[in-house]
Amino acid sequence: MPQLHVQHALLETGWQRDVLIRIEGPRIAAIEAGAAAPAGVERLAGIAVPGVANVHSHAFQRAMAGLVERRGPEDDSFWTWREVMYRFLARMTPDDVEAIAAWAYVEMLEAGFTAVGEFHYLHNAPDGARYADPAEMAGRIVAAAEASGIGLALLPCFYAHGGCGGKAAKPGQARFLSDIESFRRLIEASRRHLSRLDGAVLGIAPHSLRAVDAAELRALVDAWPAGPIHMHAAEQMGEVEECIAWSGARPVEWLLANMAVDARWCLIHTTHMTPQESRDLAHSGATAGLCPITEANLGDGIFEAARFLDAGGRIAVGTDSNVRISVAEELRTLEYGQRLRERKRNRLGPTGASTGRHLFDLARAGGARALGLDGGMLAVGKVADIVVLDAEHPALIGRDGDAALDAWLFASGDGVVRDVIAGGRHVVVDGRHVARDAVLARFAAAMRRLPI
Repeated sequence: MPQLHVQHALLETGWQRDVLIRIEGPRIAAIEAGAAAPAGVERLAGIAVPGVANVHSHAFQRAMAGLVERRGPEDDSFWTWREVMYRFLARMTPDDVEAIAAWAYVEMLEAGFTAVGEFHYLHNAPDGARYADPAEMAGRIVAAAEASGIGLALLPCFYAHGGCGGKAAKPGQARFLSDIESFRRLIEASRRHLSRLDGAVLGIAPHSLRAVDAAELRALVDAWPAGPIHMHAAEQMGEVEECIAWSGARPVEWLLANMAVDARWCLIHTTHMTPQESRDLAHSGATAGLCPITEANLGDGIFEAARFLDAGGRIAVGTDSNVRISVAEELRTLEYGQRLRERKRNRLGPTGASTGRHLFDLARAGGARALGLDGGMLAVGKVADIVVLDAEHPALIGRDGDAALDAWLFASGDGVVRDVIAGGRHVVVDGRHVARDAVLARFAAAMRRLPI
């Protein structure tokens, strides 16, 4: 797709009309506003905005969506959900993981996500043994990204323990486990798989202070001095209490005091921080990777976004468990959580300005930054990640500019995303991924094999 023409576009310079975009390979080569559509150029009727990076995904969990919505004999929580997850993944083969991930990535593209940070921790065979290729499972994630066309930041996860202070791992965690040396081999094998994807990024993901001890975390950061570092932190109060019992400090507090946390870092969730932790994390330059739908589904709590943003913090959004995949709904849930807690409206938008536009700008910039991707904006030289919203969707009729973003985020359901160009490839056309039928058939076959 060398050129396309759109009615309206959110460029780095602001909203413009009648925009001609020329693409060379995966990047934007030229942009001209106020231009007529030349003969033979594809004209996409709609509103073009930058694609958003999904900063945190566990793709295989898409297969679990809807299976853990029954109240158990004890109070349901993240911890009871996790036990169901362990039982479910014990049956997954590499073919299953590839099929499930490819379908999740198709759904992400159809929802307006153009890149994904795959926090990938399913490394081993069901008995805990490494596959002959130590990155067999990572290779399946790469294949899924290749089949869908989504941009990929692969974040292999280091997981060694079952609790803070180096507690022994549980049997259900056998598929996750590594030591430093086996993880080094996993990273190098993952790099080979990733080399076939243009523009892909390789980072590391020390899982959490429950799964990585202090010495291992320092060794990991020293061994990989470049690229993104993603880590779960302070998602659940149980995790915070366990960390205090081990170290005398809360998870975010401990990380900031003991590690050189900077712009390379993305701390996922950070739901439970003190005001001082919020300020200190904001000043570190790290990104808070928020997953509002999953956090709501698991009953994690509500991130205090206004406090963090007021201190200069940066945020991004992800789909985590993939129980629901939607750019608009992640941002809507983030804002609505603040409204419910404070019992006031429009908590995260600047006074007098569009809340939807502000949230969207935070997510697109924060996601690209956290994943180390050269995207997040429509500008010459940037990766051509372009989402075209359907201006004739009932929620958007008569809206343009920031009002269209407000309508998408707060007044629509599915079906607003009409076309998606990811890395210069036109992968969603008229609301459907170009490989949807084939990918869905593989996903359906995998789902029929897996236990319910």
